[in-house]
Amino acid sequence: MIKKINNKKSWLIISFFCLLVLIFIIFIFEKTTIYKVDAYGNVVKKIPNLDIKDYDRRLDILAHTATTTASSTASATSTSSSTKPALWPVKTVYPNAGAILPFNRIVAYYGNLSSKSMGVLGQYPEEEMLTRLQADTQKWTDADPETPAIPALHYIAVTAQGLPGVDKKYRLRMPDKEIDKVIAMAKKINAIVFLDIQVGLSTIQDELPLLENYLKMPQVHLAIDPEFSMKNGQRPGFEYVGTYDAKDINYAIDYLAKIVDENNLPPKVLVVHRYRQEMVTNYKLIKTVPEVQIVMDMDGWGPKDHKLASYTKYIYKEPVQFTGFKLFYKNDLWKPSTGMMTLEEVLKLTPSPIYIQYQ
Repeated sequence: MIKKINNKKSWLIISFFCLLVLIFIIFIFEKTTIYKVDAYGNVVKKIPNLDIKDYDRRLDILAHTATTTASSTASATSTSSSTKPALWPVKTVYPNAGAILPFNRIVAYYGNLSSKSMGVLGQYPEEEMLTRLQADTQKWTDADPETPAIPALHYIAVTAQGLPGVDKKYRLRMPDKEIDKVIAMAKKINAIVFLDIQVGLSTIQDELPLLENYLKMPQVHLAIDPEFSMKNGQRPGFEYVGTYDAKDINYAIDYLAKIVDENNLPPKVLVVHRYRQEMVTNYKLIKTVPEVQIVMDMDGWGPKDHKLASYTKYIYKEPVQFTGFKLFYKNDLWKPSTGMMTLEEVLKLTPSPIYIQYQ
């Protein structure tokens, strides 16, 4: 009888121990689960494995090094000699699971809801704008079926100003209710969102933390604009062009990486606008981390040959990770321009931009 009681106690102890182990395993699994955004911004709770071979293959396609045919190497920006090492694709750290790039191309409408002149995002009524964006996104998928395009709303959440304002920082922060509107709009078409910062005489270190609650959302990403970072106290948007150093960009990268780690999120995308040499300094010191995917976005407007030259000098020749290209519905048509670049012309660039922005 005593032996039976002891066996029963042992069984209970073992059962209790097994239950604790099971609870611990579930807890660890939940802590390491990545909340992934699928191809259209929907949140899916799972742990997808990164297909490294497919990732590398896609980088080769973007760099036009996937084949050795003449057509694949003759691009609009290929200027390097065959005796020099290829600048692209850039070999950096692999991203965490759930990365958007290079598995999808992002097609974004840029602007501010309060201005028809700052970009197409604020130019049209909401439903018309969303319909146009969906149509443009589909065009990019049709042009490059290998890389499905996803829509994005690229909202200027901190806008540079011509007047100093109360704190003399020459920038205006958009209220939360306006950012909420953009996020609600994006949800209607399962688009992702970029919050863009133009600091004026403020700093990225002061402005970025104010958007943290939004950046904790898996579908919200970040853009920073060196053009309006006025390090020497000049008024933004006039005769001077601003600048960011690698240390400024690295601050944004570290900040996003921390958010990703603390909230079990898929990698964030960081867009850095650029169209002149001085807009980004010490580019070789820009770090790459698994939590953040960096896009250097060619932001200039004008005739095709001017845009191609800018892309070659400041994007192709100074590689970081991924590239973007901006198309202006109005400014690209100003004389002496003969028209906006076509999708096919943009795709022939080396590397092919993985982020497309319309203004």
